[in-house]
Amino acid sequence: MPKLTCDEGEGRNAKRLREVAASMTLESIETGRAALADLFTPVDLGSLHVPNRFAMAPMTREFSPEGTVTDEVVSYYARRAAAGVGLLITEGVYVSEDSGPSTRVPRLFGGSQLEAWKRLVEAVHAEGGLIAPQLWHLGAERGDHPQYNLELPTLSPSGLSSSGKARGRAATVAELERIRDDFARAAVAARAAGFDAVELHGAHGYLLDQFLWEGTNRRDDRYGASLEARTRFPAEVAAAVRAAVGPEMPVIFRFSQWKSGDYAARIAKTPAELEILLGSLAEAGVSVFHASTRRHWEPAFPEAEGPDAQLGLAGWAKKVTGLPSIAVGSVGLNQAFQVAFQEGGRAETTGFEPLLEQFARGEFDLMAVGRVLLSDPAWVAKVRDGRFDEILPFNAEDRETLS
Repeated sequence: MPKLTCDEGEGRNAKRLREVAASMTLESIETGRAALADLFTPVDLGSLHVPNRFAMAPMTREFSPEGTVTDEVVSYYARRAAAGVGLLITEGVYVSEDSGPSTRVPRLFGGSQLEAWKRLVEAVHAEGGLIAPQLWHLGAERGDHPQYNLELPTLSPSGLSSSGKARGRAATVAELERIRDDFARAAVAARAAGFDAVELHGAHGYLLDQFLWEGTNRRDDRYGASLEARTRFPAEVAAAVRAAVGPEMPVIFRFSQWKSGDYAARIAKTPAELEILLGSLAEAGVSVFHASTRRHWEPAFPEAEGPDAQLGLAGWAKKVTGLPSIAVGSVGLNQAFQVAFQEGGRAETTGFEPLLEQFARGEFDLMAVGRVLLSDPAWVAKVRDGRFDEILPFNAEDRETLS
């Protein structure tokens, strides 16, 4: 079988593409095409039928003055739904008056705010899309000098930031019960607005994650000390949200090992600890786990023995719970792996080799895509249609606009 090469004049990645294409046979190219096609097969998340395996990752935008999504924000999400993203997960959305510091982060309470969300959901549905809000409370990361509701205290498990510094104060049990109810109220509002699922933000060093991690949870009551106890409050929130939305609506829980400013942090040091943590949440009503990592292809527990040592965090979540998982982490930003397709003397790149390998192993059900969708709303459609040469690379300046 003859080897394929690519055009000498092909773009800035020509040398790399020639190297990749030269190592590929016609069979491997067709295998790559078939694997990509598999990413555009539907999947059921409980009662929710998602048309393909791509989700939009939640990304804070702060384009919602006084917590109300604008027409520009509505169009921002609708464009990505129109371009074929299977499930949109919104930026983090405040669930209460003391959730966070900004006046420009959207809220899921208040009459005008909820009416605006209804318009946004209707616009996404009109484009054939599905959408879930990410319910968010920052806990200690709200800071001591918020712009929004400065008079309210900053509450967290132990009054500690992710860096270990004193910030705000420890919440009382009564305050925790109120915050739990705020999450449930936001979930009810989300269902009333027509959202298709809800996601709880339990990652990156924010409130729910502050309970899970021993570095920020120093409590000595029923919500602290052991891993089982540290999981109790997030599980109570999940149970309240499940009761609020009923048995059918998907409840997604986003979790991470790393924290803001501490990429080596771990809430679970072994797969057995991860099983305890996620098992409690699953019993409480979580139906999908969204495993946030910096690089989706990196093993979560490389010290594990046997073939499981290669599993990413989403793969482990699926293995220990048996529930669907969403992977995320630098999709489209990694240039170390590429797949070249040769057509008419032109090579096209996807950067999907590790993603396809993980999908073939059954590690995830959806792959969330973040920063590349800021610069190219049509990224999923271009991948689906094989228009790889039209993909716009991520540009950091696009974080300042709603493209």
